[in-house]
Amino acid sequence: MIVNSLSLCYHNKLILAPMVRVGTLPMRLLALDYGADIVYCEELIDLKMLQCKRVVNEVLSTVDFVAPDDRVVFRTCKREQSRVVFQMGGMGAALLSDPDKIEKILSTLVKGTRRPVTCKIRILPSLEDTLSLVKRIERTGIAAITVHGRKREERPQHPVSCEAIKAIAETLSIPVIANGGSHDHIQEYLDIEDFRQATAASSVMVARAAMWNPSIFLKEGLRPLDEVMQKYIQYAVQYDNHYTNTKYCLCQMLREQLESPQGKLLHAAQSSQEICEAFGLGAFYEETTRELDARRAELLARTPEEAGEPAQDTSGVIKMAVKFDRRAYSPQITPKMCLLEWCRREKLAQPIYETVQRPLDRLFCSVVTVAEQKFQSTLWDKSKKLAEQAAAIVCLRSQGLPEGRLSEESLSLHKRKREAPEQDPGGPRAQEPAVSGELCKKPLVALGSGKESPMEGW
Repeated sequence: MIVNSLSLCYHNKLILAPMVRVGTLPMRLLALDYGADIVYCEELIDLKMLQCKRVVNEVLSTVDFVAPDDRVVFRTCKREQSRVVFQMGGMGAALLSDPDKIEKILSTLVKGTRRPVTCKIRILPSLEDTLSLVKRIERTGIAAITVHGRKREERPQHPVSCEAIKAIAETLSIPVIANGGSHDHIQEYLDIEDFRQATAASSVMVARAAMWNPSIFLKEGLRPLDEVMQKYIQYAVQYDNHYTNTKYCLCQMLREQLESPQGKLLHAAQSSQEICEAFGLGAFYEETTRELDARRAELLARTPEEAGEPAQDTSGVIKMAVKFDRRAYSPQITPKMCLLEWCRREKLAQPIYETVQRPLDRLFCSVVTVAEQKFQSTLWDKSKKLAEQAAAIVCLRSQGLPEGRLSEESLSLHKRKREAPEQDPGGPRAQEPAVSGELCKKPLVALGSGKESPMEGW
């Protein structure tokens, strides 16, 4: 776990635990609002993060880590900058059985980053083995250790071992964070301190009690659940949280009220707007959406100079406003396939596609280079594949070449039917008709060197 701060302290802190599908940005911000000192993100797989691209989202004022499939894997904002902990690694307690690997991972992280590194474990079957493990972990140089006071196979209904956490806290010199008290010990704010004293820990990490009602961190006591859920929904809309995640977290809060009229409306909701309407926030959704749309339009309208980007000369790039509609093409043939086949027939180098993603709205634009000439669609697409197909269409249409459209197949078939009676059935076998999208041998017209940058509006 890498901490997003060089000076984050783990003494006497209230901490939101890492929870799968729960610890996303809206929940973390809500926990901070109610008094949490530190918030952990949901557990993320390191390989997924390595595949992500860091994108500054100017519309939401966030920093997003976006996967190749355009899914936002991690989103953060300035509000939590010095208080969020990024958790990664094996799932659950997977590493407990491999202490050598634990030591190697932690030592590498401590040596490789200037940020404090912490570790979270469960207890082992014997206290002796547990103490041996935590001493070994402490020697790696980590800043703190969180101990969930249950064994790996135990579930929430099993009692948490305050004694084991206390023994660890009395053994180590680094801060020990107690975790696992939601079921037996923590029902309200005052219970958090009681759990800390019972475990002799430096701080307390709260999981399910915070998932059920994040105002558990509030000194003044729990707030009404309706109020808490409305605040959560507002954050979810403001930060464009996916509605399925919003819905899941709200279901965890409602619990036994899922069969209530409001719970049934939530269960039926299939969008963020419908969730808002179920909780009387329809007007808020419309107003926030208008504001975000206006902000997006304002940013899109900026000149390159206003956006802090160099102005690009795109002369010499052949452009058309086209998009690739899969329904208009034969299932077996795409414009990219047609263009590649034509280049092979003409003994040209294969097409080269350069694709970029616009940070503002995460849309894609592609430029294809063929025979030193560049071709680009002026319309941005929602995926890299679609943008490349659009660029191929521009190239093919500008040269009058077939692109594999179904309409081309129909015209080709009609022409063959018209010409069929003229063939001599007794003569040599007629040439097989060309398949849909087969390219004619026509030279490509090169209109420029193609050295200029093609990224208009990027």
